[in-house]
Amino acid sequence: MKTNRLQKLTKEMLAHGVDGLAVVPGPNMEYLSGIHSHLSERPVVLFFPADDDPAIIIPVLEAMKARDAGIRPDRIFDWTDEEGYTGAFQRACAHLELADYLLAVESLHMRVLEYEALKRYAPGLQTTHAEPILMALRGVKDADEIALVEKAIAIAERAIERLIPEIKIGMTEKQVAARLRQYQLDGGADGIAFGPIVSTGPNGASPHAVPTDRPLAAGDLLVIDWGCLVDGYSSDITRTFAVGEIDAESRRIYETVKLANQQGVEASGPDVLCEEVDTAARDVIDDAGYGDYFIHRTGHGLGIEGHEPPSMMQGNTEPLRPGNLFTVEPGIYIPGKGGVRIEDNIFITETGYRCLTSFTRELITVG
Repeated sequence: MKTNRLQKLTKEMLAHGVDGLAVVPGPNMEYLSGIHSHLSERPVVLFFPADDDPAIIIPVLEAMKARDAGIRPDRIFDWTDEEGYTGAFQRACAHLELADYLLAVESLHMRVLEYEALKRYAPGLQTTHAEPILMALRGVKDADEIALVEKAIAIAERAIERLIPEIKIGMTEKQVAARLRQYQLDGGADGIAFGPIVSTGPNGASPHAVPTDRPLAAGDLLVIDWGCLVDGYSSDITRTFAVGEIDAESRRIYETVKLANQQGVEASGPDVLCEEVDTAARDVIDDAGYGDYFIHRTGHGLGIEGHEPPSMMQGNTEPLRPGNLFTVEPGIYIPGKGGVRIEDNIFITETGYRCLTSFTRELITVG
């Protein structure tokens, strides 16, 4: 167990007035306990009582992970495939006295399977969303976490530098994506943060396009959004390239997005409202006449998940705090023509901000 994080968790649970918190396999379980598991037909639920030691419901074949994480044997409620998980839920609910609990659960991750089993064997159980508690912890990154993100960024940037000279007219989006994926793994990444977005020409008008067999053609804008994992932490970068010669409007769009990115980054700092970062970037695009084509928020938090709070968007009046890590990624997307996005990773310090990404924002011609 990660003792310092559990101490902070207990403090947050008490501040939010809950009796405990439960997580299922995924980023929050890994963050708090170091236990790596995955959602399957075999349910796993890890409990953190506010006034007692952690406990877990887990199949026998994974129980060693719980022991290695330091969970006491009497608080490991394991079960075999033959007997099924219902008995483990019944024993855990009785032992932890969950019928009297206000339990914070992951609204974005816990399934009906786990939720119904808890309610069945703890009929008086009351639940609330765990996300405000968890994000109060995860939203503020420490030096070790930032070091991992910086390593993931460095690997991703070296990979794109290796790829650029190899991009040729006629290559498909899938071929470019495959090389970029491999070069990040070759460079030391533990894995890929997400499937690279490689979109050319009209496909670039979709911010979350999936690479296709479309070949790169002269005059295209080429959007590449990529990132990798280092010890569970993500990088997330986007750059847009010119494939051969592009027209004047494409260049104008590019320069507009580049300035919007710069303004969003420079607006960042402690106590700045999240929506103010969005406004700084969005105003540039609005003033250039492309406001209707900026169709997403300016940025999102980054860490053990590729998308996590805080969100740089209108209506989010939360102030940025030292330790926050997020993207600034304005874009313009014109149906039938293409898109431009430029994305950087920003870390809030005590006195300002630090841009962790360093790859050039000047327009590079490939092909």
